[in-house]
Amino acid sequence: MTSATRRWMLVFAVLGLGASAASTYVHYRLLRDAGYLSFCDVSSTISCTQAYLSRFGSFAGIPVALFGMGWFGFAALMTVAANRGSREFRQSVPAYLFAGSTLALAASLYLAYVSLFVLQTVCVLCVATYVAVIGLFALSGGATSIPMTSIPRRALVDLRHLTKNPGAMAVAMACLLVSGLAAAMFPRETPESTADGSQAVATVSEDTRSEFQRWYEAQPRMDVPVAHEGEKVLIVKFNDYQCPPCRQTYMEYKGVLAKYERQAPGQVRFVTKDYPLDPECNVNAPNGVHLAACEAAVAVRLARPRGTAERLEERIFANQETLTPDWVRQAALDEAGVQDFGEQYARTLEFVKQDVALGQSLGVTSTPTFFINGVRVPGGLQIPFFDAAIAYELEKSTP
Repeated sequence: MTSATRRWMLVFAVLGLGASAASTYVHYRLLRDAGYLSFCDVSSTISCTQAYLSRFGSFAGIPVALFGMGWFGFAALMTVAANRGSREFRQSVPAYLFAGSTLALAASLYLAYVSLFVLQTVCVLCVATYVAVIGLFALSGGATSIPMTSIPRRALVDLRHLTKNPGAMAVAMACLLVSGLAAAMFPRETPESTADGSQAVATVSEDTRSEFQRWYEAQPRMDVPVAHEGEKVLIVKFNDYQCPPCRQTYMEYKGVLAKYERQAPGQVRFVTKDYPLDPECNVNAPNGVHLAACEAAVAVRLARPRGTAERLEERIFANQETLTPDWVRQAALDEAGVQDFGEQYARTLEFVKQDVALGQSLGVTSTPTFFINGVRVPGGLQIPFFDAAIAYELEKSTP
């Protein structure tokens, strides 16, 4: 690794570390400070807040940006250490960084897809981390001169050397301690107690709720032409049964919806509309790869009059990765008692297409997309904020 390559790798590592640290700070302030306005909230399209408060902004309660800080901090330390270690260690550093940046690049591509096509927003700080990851990936890949298969053996040797170096051990332990404290001190949602002992729904602090309401109220409301049945909160979800985030929100939101069914019977209604990313029934998805999604939507529709739709939905989502049209047809028979799937398919598919047309008229381009009393929420919200949105709408409707 040349000195110029090492300097540029350090530049990209510091860029990523700075952007990740700023992202973590913004995320922290959003969760703690009522009235905080992020400097990177330029418009509804360019917004850090929408990205951080979505369910994609955290993993296991820890902000994604904090994981980025850990990775870029490691990359910076490795780059600096490469100038001080043995010849073998200097050879290993680019390979370590290339392996790590490959994983980081995969995560970045996924998050970029979510941001652009699910949330339909651009997070400036996130883009900075993507640039840093790509830079590290390209530079470390070009500087790697050893077989990647030798990395595990070299890592064990380097770890043994690390344990014999008091200074290096102190730095490593300090980094681990800081990372652990940061993760532990980051605001967590608190569970709300329930009188009947059922599973609690995580909630947010009053300050965080106030800030979320400010952001939520700033979102445009649309007229969603779905008939009301006397409810105060109408939630419409455009769904694809082969879409992993659709499955995730289906499972995660059950507790929230059950909570309001207990606390406010009949006041919150959840409606599922079909938007399969399958060219058979969705002309807006000519390159869609969910080739059993139309069959799944039809099967669930045919199961509803029989009262078996929920059981069938559970089965379909549980087997989402291996779904095929033939499997759906068989599951509709076995799980839902649908014996006339073939005869009813073409007729029922027209209703699915009507949902698709409705989604198109509302600007739906990805799944899941939610409308909460007309407020469009691509991708959904983290559970506490989904709960907060419903509570806010109920409060607004109460005289």
